[in-house]
Amino acid sequence: MALLPFQYNVRSLFVRKSTALLTVFSTGATVAVLAGVLALQQGFATMFVERGRTDLAVFLRPGAGSEGESAFPRDRAEILIKGTPEIAQDASGKPLAAAEVYLAIRRFKMDGGETNVPIRGVQPMTFEIHGDDVKIVEGDKLTPGRDEVIVGQGLVDRIRNCRVGADLVINTTPFRVVGVFESKGGYRSEIWGDADRMLEALQRRSFSRIIAVLRDPAQLPELTARLATDKQVPAKVMDERTYLKSQTGGLSALFFGLGKFLAVIMGTAAVFTGTNAMLSALAARVHEIGILLSMGFRPFAIFVAFELEAILIGLLGGIVGCVLVLPLNFFQTGTTNFNTFSEVVFSFRTTPMVMVTAVVFSMFLGLLGGAIPAWRASRLRPTEALRRG
Repeated sequence: MALLPFQYNVRSLFVRKSTALLTVFSTGATVAVLAGVLALQQGFATMFVERGRTDLAVFLRPGAGSEGESAFPRDRAEILIKGTPEIAQDASGKPLAAAEVYLAIRRFKMDGGETNVPIRGVQPMTFEIHGDDVKIVEGDKLTPGRDEVIVGQGLVDRIRNCRVGADLVINTTPFRVVGVFESKGGYRSEIWGDADRMLEALQRRSFSRIIAVLRDPAQLPELTARLATDKQVPAKVMDERTYLKSQTGGLSALFFGLGKFLAVIMGTAAVFTGTNAMLSALAARVHEIGILLSMGFRPFAIFVAFELEAILIGLLGGIVGCVLVLPLNFFQTGTTNFNTFSEVVFSFRTTPMVMVTAVVFSMFLGLLGGAIPAWRASRLRPTEALRRG
């Protein structure tokens, strides 16, 4: 069965370029909104995943969903760190493990209002474990035992008193900001201080979690099973990548839900716009369709030609939408992570997956928008079409 040449569809778009451009930009606007939400979700999810290591174990209290719900008294933390043979050691024979305290506290934002900011008490071994993943970009490292903090770079322009030299009051204890650090993932939205000083300032008696480098990541399943039923110090163990993925569920689901809602609402409007545009094209080309049918082209070929034209408009709209959202790439924003109820700063990520999804969605809109006009065009009889033209 002969189909109409592709050049026919391209020529038709140029002939009615005003209507085609209106439909393209209408579809592009819809796609840009969807792509923007997907880029937001990708930025949030990627921020955590890119930091996740499979050789780094995270120890939590059994039943805890996050470190904010976990607790290890000092003596039990020492037992875990010193008595777990799967933990690797540094050159001096010390376990590559650190106990940390975590709490989100209310802080004032630069642009007004308040938000929860994660405070993390760390030990010197924390920096050795993370290595180059945590870099001081301004000022100095904090000194253990002193009332000093370093601030994640994502908070410097968002939260008050987070610049080097400022005093940050935690409960009633003033801490001097001595440095700003950059890191992959959510750490760049946190404030770090000495673990012992933070325990006292936050009036807590227990550490929140323990992180440790494993001698062999393949030992993790065995370690997890053993500590789950340990009588002395039971613990929930997972690698860092798995733990971080578990912390993105709530907000990622919200972004996906928002994206679907906007896709349905705005997509419906885009489909109606495409349908009206193709119906206008049909009204102007009735005589032309009659000639094509008289030349021997079957109704199916007419149907395919109209649908292909609508899909082409959708494709162009998808490209326009991707171009509109590209300037948002790496644009920084912040929101509350529902898993930890604390401020998290991240960037839009217009990944290839986002753009492919947006383009496929726009082509699907074109397919739906062109269905009714294509069906009507294919139902025309040659004599009727020629008479109406």
